[in-house]
Amino acid sequence: MSQFSFYYRKEIIEKLKSDQFDVLIIGGGITGAGIALDAASRGLKTALVEKNDFASGTSSRSTKLIHGGLRYLKQFEFGLVKEVGSERAIVHNLAPHLVIPEKMLLPLYEKRVFGYLLTSFGLKIYDWLAGVSWRDQRRMLTRSRTLKREPLLRKDDIKGGALYAEYRTDDARLTIEIAKTAAANGATLLNYLAVTEFIYKDNKVTGVIVNDAITHETFSIKSNAVINAAGPWVDELREVNRSKVGKRLHLTKGVHIVFPLEKVPIKQAIYFDVEDGRMIFAIPRGRTTYVGTTDTTYHESKEEVFASKEDVEYLTKAVNYTFPSVNLQIGDVESSWAGLRPLIHEDGKSASELSRKDEIFVSKTGLISIAGGKLTGYRKMAERVLDLVVENYFAKKNFKKCFTDKIKLTGADFKKYKDVEVYEIEIAKQLEGQNLDPTKASYLVSLYGRQTSAILEKTREPTTDAPSLRLLKAECSFCIENEMVVTLEDFFVRRTGQLFFDIKIVNRYKSEIANLFKSNLSWDSERLDSELNSLNKLIFRSAQFD
Repeated sequence: MSQFSFYYRKEIIEKLKSDQFDVLIIGGGITGAGIALDAASRGLKTALVEKNDFASGTSSRSTKLIHGGLRYLKQFEFGLVKEVGSERAIVHNLAPHLVIPEKMLLPLYEKRVFGYLLTSFGLKIYDWLAGVSWRDQRRMLTRSRTLKREPLLRKDDIKGGALYAEYRTDDARLTIEIAKTAAANGATLLNYLAVTEFIYKDNKVTGVIVNDAITHETFSIKSNAVINAAGPWVDELREVNRSKVGKRLHLTKGVHIVFPLEKVPIKQAIYFDVEDGRMIFAIPRGRTTYVGTTDTTYHESKEEVFASKEDVEYLTKAVNYTFPSVNLQIGDVESSWAGLRPLIHEDGKSASELSRKDEIFVSKTGLISIAGGKLTGYRKMAERVLDLVVENYFAKKNFKKCFTDKIKLTGADFKKYKDVEVYEIEIAKQLEGQNLDPTKASYLVSLYGRQTSAILEKTREPTTDAPSLRLLKAECSFCIENEMVVTLEDFFVRRTGQLFFDIKIVNRYKSEIANLFKSNLSWDSERLDSELNSLNKLIFRSAQFD
């Protein structure tokens, strides 16, 4: 069992109370986790606190692609395309089971956003900037070949298409594995600790006051440098620090909706434009197809962000127009998620026009805040922040340069993607040998990598449970023991993604899994009922829009 576990929460809190840290990070999204890994691997004494669960904000609510930012060519952000393009190849190497090559089809129509010749030229630039290998470089398709690859596409005025390289991922799993790797490199991380105040000495930030959401205890954490990587909540912490001046965040909402695969039986991932000029993804995943995203300015509660009926109607209409034979209704939506992008505000620009570049703000009291950026660029964002910290606080110490491009993530002991495929075949045989569903091998390996073997060890324990429940309980036990799971939502949303992509399993076994939590985490009946009520509310809000 890993020390990155709820079972070690008391020991972790005692360490946070007693130690003097070099770096303290506020925010357990992918940027915060990336900073923690970078800092710990360089040799700095590192702590990270997150007020909810790891990846509970933006980092579990993206389109779940490690992509090169094709749309940013339109905004002439060539530097951003080049950086994230090269970064996705690095992240694929760090976790080849979790960042998986995906061919994206871009259909091309008359008088639409992307013309045939312009797209061909643009994708060639994209391949060059992103350093795409010759095997994966763009391929232009004729009209007939485009329709052969995807027969469901609207045939009116289609000119052809293009295939180009992307990578799919599970954003929350990627964040969790980065956090676990940071812990393995010496960082001290804990979720459900909310920062309420800053501590100052000589008008400089020297730590924080936190409140434990589990015990409601309040205590202080001391650190030389404090980094605010709280995503959509960055400005709130800047206000606590009285340093919200100059640039500020502009929050935009992105929505994704999930259909059963038989309702949208596309043959591959597709990136298509709609009448208002926006670009939409439709991506098959397991037994589902998910569609997104929207991009609208957001001013409501950051704590509860859900898809509205208008959001769902917009995306459903876009799918029906592009794939006329599917004829979707709102009632066909199985699940959904909505997230906030913490972009940097620019006067006079709409939500879709805002840059996705990251920026660093340093207050007069020394609080370092980072905002903006993309999922794909998390590692370079962390490097820029840590270079600044080392320069400002530890210039006389001989800390290492960033080398997180060489640190494999937990569960990612694969030399290349072919090794993942071989391992998946081995897992399928083991599942079949235990009378478990061998098709679950792809799901398990894509989330846990080599750690799947530890989960299968747990399925060997004697039980009268149905095979599907036996496997789910083994998976849950692994997450409780090794992944700092605290709530049912942590497990069903951010460790497994099942509330989005297999909501029937969640509804079927939520009570049994809740009782597993109760026995492992010593819940009383009141806590059990509260957790089930919270999960049921989330299921309802994710699937009902009237």
